[in-house]
Amino acid sequence: MGLPMMQSATETRPAAPSPMPETGDYAVVRRTIEYLTDNWRDQPGLDEIAARMGMAPAQLQRLFTRWAGITPKGFLQAITLDHARRLLRDSASVLDASYEVGLSGPGRLHDLFVTHDAMTPGAYKAGGAGLVVRYGFHDSPFGRALVMITDYGLAGLAFADPGGEAAAFADMSGRWPRADYVEDHAATAATAARIFEPGRWNPETPLRVVMIGTDFEVRVWQTLLKIPMGRATTYSDVARRIGRPKAARAVGAAVGRNPISFVVPCHRVLGKSGALTGYHWGLTRKRAIIGWEAGICGATG
Repeated sequence: MGLPMMQSATETRPAAPSPMPETGDYAVVRRTIEYLTDNWRDQPGLDEIAARMGMAPAQLQRLFTRWAGITPKGFLQAITLDHARRLLRDSASVLDASYEVGLSGPGRLHDLFVTHDAMTPGAYKAGGAGLVVRYGFHDSPFGRALVMITDYGLAGLAFADPGGEAAAFADMSGRWPRADYVEDHAATAATAARIFEPGRWNPETPLRVVMIGTDFEVRVWQTLLKIPMGRATTYSDVARRIGRPKAARAVGAAVGRNPISFVVPCHRVLGKSGALTGYHWGLTRKRAIIGWEAGICGATG
């Protein structure tokens, strides 16, 4: 259902975010992920991985598990091509089943228990005029997370490497250039915690998101919400599901413009061959998210 248009039309230039201190932990996690991605065929052990990172094995194990929610060994298992292709082989039937069961039980709307609305097309065309967006940067298992909320719910979720906060903010605020942006770390902290802490995922209090895009984009994003955790689909299957079977390329563009990363799981869309194709916030981060989800599914399955 559409949300009502707001009356004011302030055209305030977005303010640059406050500088955030760099942290060394994610740099280590990122290098570990890159090493495992490049060397998964060799199945390196923890001692070898830690030596490459210049750390003690136990120290790396604790650090990686704290950030990624899964051990280096678990992540290594999760990112193999066989894993990706297995997900792809299962995807069509899983996505179809999600529709057929009405998204109840195992086919529930989303593992984060998300409920959503969409802004009216006019609001999108107006560049977000009259929309107040509060934002803040928070630590996440995948680096610095830019969380953007409105009175209607979560509107944006992006990622940044240390030092890249300003670029991430410019990317996101440029999508709705006429909105008013207010830096409010305290206001966004609770939402960030709910997103990245599985213990806070609660069907009784679903996370509300608001989608701000074209009609076509919103249809694609709504379809992404129906892909269960631990599964995947293809651009062509999403195109078929929205009744545009020849629009796989346009679907790919809409997936790439998804403003609510992770929550609207564009990372679960793979190439037709099963390859982990492009991701707006980097393929390393896409692999990290898939591995993290594999760990969550393994712990709860």
